[in-house]
Amino acid sequence: MDIQDIKQRFEIIGNSPGLSRAIEVAVQVAPTDLSVLITGESGTGKEVFPQIIHQFSSRKHGKYIAVNCGAIPEGTIDSELFGHEKGSFTGALADRKGYFQEADGGTIFLDEIGELPLATQVRLLRVLETGEFIRVGSSKVIKTNVRVIAATNVDIPKAIEEGKFREDLYYRLNTVPIHILPLRQRPEDIYLLFRKFARDFAEKYRMPPIILDQEARIMLGNYRWPGNVRQLKNITEQISIIEQNRDITAETLKHYLPELTGQNLPALLSQTEEKSFSNEREILYKILFDMKRDMNDLKKLVLDIMENKEAPLSGDQAQIIRNLYDSEEINLASGKPSNTSRHLQEIDRENIQDTEELIEESLSLEDKEIELIKKALEKHNGKRKYAAQELGISERTLYRKIKEHNIKG
Repeated sequence: MDIQDIKQRFEIIGNSPGLSRAIEVAVQVAPTDLSVLITGESGTGKEVFPQIIHQFSSRKHGKYIAVNCGAIPEGTIDSELFGHEKGSFTGALADRKGYFQEADGGTIFLDEIGELPLATQVRLLRVLETGEFIRVGSSKVIKTNVRVIAATNVDIPKAIEEGKFREDLYYRLNTVPIHILPLRQRPEDIYLLFRKFARDFAEKYRMPPIILDQEARIMLGNYRWPGNVRQLKNITEQISIIEQNRDITAETLKHYLPELTGQNLPALLSQTEEKSFSNEREILYKILFDMKRDMNDLKKLVLDIMENKEAPLSGDQAQIIRNLYDSEEINLASGKPSNTSRHLQEIDRENIQDTEELIEESLSLEDKEIELIKKALEKHNGKRKYAAQELGISERTLYRKIKEHNIKG
């Protein structure tokens, strides 16, 4: 079966070389029992490739079980994967088979593998190396013959450095790596996907399909698509339902494409290039770098005001000076450490009446993390599920962060 037949069978849209190469690798590795690790950003369609591998393997008549590791609470994930004995914990009213026992002879797909707790990673490593596991609350070793395919949008080498993922497990899972490109690196596929989704929704809602004009097509191709194929599909559905005119212009389309600039949280996340909030530290570093760039802009504004001291200050300019005239950085940047400070203080006394105390903003990464989490919880009225979605992390990770920082809400 050639690549086009496989795309048609699994409803894969796109002609980019990277996509075709990923399909080729999946088909080539399918007849073996090697472990496969699929990497790529959230929303790129990683879940299709384990199905390709399973269907082209000798296990295709066995069970195929997909497990979202990030959606299972840390306290029950061992039970879900490996099963438990009756009475092994509160609520264990009967023996239960885990997914590894249920999938014996078949394939198990572990999505969001980077969210697995370290203790569970040890159990998984044993299954991969020996084909053995033990149920929770039992001492009996159980054998299983399962093909393991894993996927993650987390930077696993970075997680290893931070002590969040076992290096030996990574190399055991990564026997054959398959990387799925983000949609912005497959620009030739964007309009093909849009057209397919538009037809699907037209049929679903019994209405004519939406059509983009030339300018709208260019805008669609130039957008970065941080949510990848999933975001493109959702936006296509929104336009299909809301717009009465089926001919979509660039002016109409831009109202459905979230801005990637601004001060709100999603914009900050979208500006972190190819990072996600599973790498919280790198996002916080990005925020701090943006703050420093803003500080440099403010320095220039203050110096321009100093050179034209006779001109009256606006309220915003006066506020900026009041906040910055004591800064040693500004004094040094002007090249006149003593005179600059004195001139700014003179301007301040002439134009600013407010003498409220200045409070230096904390640049602690931990403080910024806490602040972001609190803002997300406040925005969604304490609903942690939606707050986690806003932050771009799993709900289980958010629970862990709330407990770690003792956040109320």
